[in-house]
Order: sequence, then C-alpha cells, then structure tokens
Amino acid sequence: MIKRLYEWTMSLAARPRAELWLAVVAFIESSFFLIPADVLFVPMALARPARAYRLALVATVFSVLGGIAGYAIGYYAFEALARPVLAFYGKLGAFETLRACAGPDTTLILLTTSGLTHLPPIKVVTILAGAVHIGLGFFILSCVLARGARFFALAFLLRRFGETIRHFIERRLKVIAVVAAALLIALYFGLKLVAGSGQLLSC
Repeated sequence: MIKRLYEWTMSLAARPRAELWLAVVAFIESSFFLIPADVLFVPMALARPARAYRLALVATVFSVLGGIAGYAIGYYAFEALARPVLAFYGKLGAFETLRACAGPDTTLILLTTSGLTHLPPIKVVTILAGAVHIGLGFFILSCVLARGARFFALAFLLRRFGETIRHFIERRLKVIAVVAAALLIALYFGLKLVAGSGQLLSC
C-alpha cells in the first residue's frame, strides 16, 4: 500500500494542477498523510527550476497550515480523531512515549528534527504539540523556521545543481539535516547549561 501511495504521490507532479496538489499534500502530510511533500516537490522543482522558490513557499505555507490543523486535532480532538489516526499508522506507541516526556525542551527538539528531517514524522509531533498544549505562537514559529529551512534549502540545491543533485538529495540530505539539527540542539542546550537554567530534559 505504501509503495502505491508513494507512486501515486509522485505522479501528481506531472498533472496540470501540480502546484495545487503540492499545497494539498504539504497540508495533509502535517496532520495525517503518510507520504512527505518532498516526494512531489523535488520533481516539480526539477521540471521548472525558475519556480523552485515559489514552490518552496507554497510547500512551507501549507505545511505550516497543516501543522496547525494537526495541532488542533491534538488539542481539541485527541481521543476522537488523533488516536485512531496514530493507531492506523502504527505510531500510537511512539506517540505515547514522546508524550511522556513532552516538556518545552523536548518538544522544541522534536519540532526541529521533524521539520528538518521527518524524524519523528511531522504529523506525530504536530498532534503531540496540541495534545500537551504547547503555546500556539511558539509552535507556528518553529514550524515556519524548520519547514521553511528544509524546502528552501531543497529549492536552492535544485536550482543550482539540477538533476545532478537529485541522487544526493534522495540518499544523503536526510543525514546532513540530522547532523544540522543535532548541532542546533547541542548549541541550544549548551547555552542553557552555561546560563545555568536548570533541568535540560523533561524525561
């Protein structure tokens, strides 16, 4: 099923209203859809490099809006909607583990890593942020920064290097994003430690 869904998502890039489909996939990815918007974004940006930054903006805006929808599901309808969605994707156990230690610091880490690297899946973290009532303003800002960084970095690489960078993106970009996220997190906690602000982790 996942392979067919992946192939269907990729096929949307060739449709006349591909940009609209990108907005739809970016939105639903952040709350319940399994396939990341990158699958659609990369071939679209390769096909029309001059529109790469426009596509990155569309993907970022609708990913953030989808994140807000996921947040609302977690905040207002966890039992009715979020729990069945997470159970369907086999993510309920992982969610409960994250929920057990979802203090401000831990949630900041998860929002950063999910936005940059899809680890853990962004839909899990958006629902989590709503379920534990993280501040909405903080949540939106983190989504804009993390998701925007990912899509605009992809747009830059695809405009600059074209098809030659595609293999690198598909094979190595996640590793680089993980390292970048780890460095940002280490810097954050290093500054907290120097400032003597107390407990670093909530669990």
